[in-house]
Amino acid sequence: MVIWPASLLLMAGGASGAFLLRRSWLRRDGSALGLVAGGWFVLLGFLLAAAFAIGPVKGTALALVMEGIGALVVIWLGRVRRKAARLREADTAPEPLEEPGRFWRGVLRTLLAGPLGMTAAMAVAFCVTVYLPGDPRTRIVLGGLLMPVLWGLAMTWTLADRRILRAAAVLVGTSVIGFGLAHLGAS
Repeated sequence: MVIWPASLLLMAGGASGAFLLRRSWLRRDGSALGLVAGGWFVLLGFLLAAAFAIGPVKGTALALVMEGIGALVVIWLGRVRRKAARLREADTAPEPLEEPGRFWRGVLRTLLAGPLGMTAAMAVAFCVTVYLPGDPRTRIVLGGLLMPVLWGLAMTWTLADRRILRAAAVLVGTSVIGFGLAHLGAS
């Protein structure tokens, strides 16, 4: 199969799925559930179609990249521009937490971002390693390269989130579900 038409089709599919998800975000009532389901259905449908048409490894990789580019186009077109006057008011970036810090919150955030964030990242990397199609050596290398990136994302999100309990719940849930799914896939 020729890659260029498939790439453009996958980019259009990613843009349409992201458009549906963005429309659901703008609607804050109960009618957004259909748009959310439709957006994810479009994204996963194009992913599976590419995996069957092009091949499981090359099609999946092409679909993930091209759908991501299409989604980024939708995000870029929907951005909100700030006025220059607002940007000149503060030369530095705002702090994530404007409230005075407490020692125990800092210790808890450090424990969440460090060891628990690493555990969650490792769980997701193990899932990728177990369930990704292809040569086992390639899957191990990709899982190993993905782990520090996921850990950095978990640390960033944990330190920027105001609600410590939500961050703890998400990291613990991700760790438990990720290791559980990896164990089921390896058996």
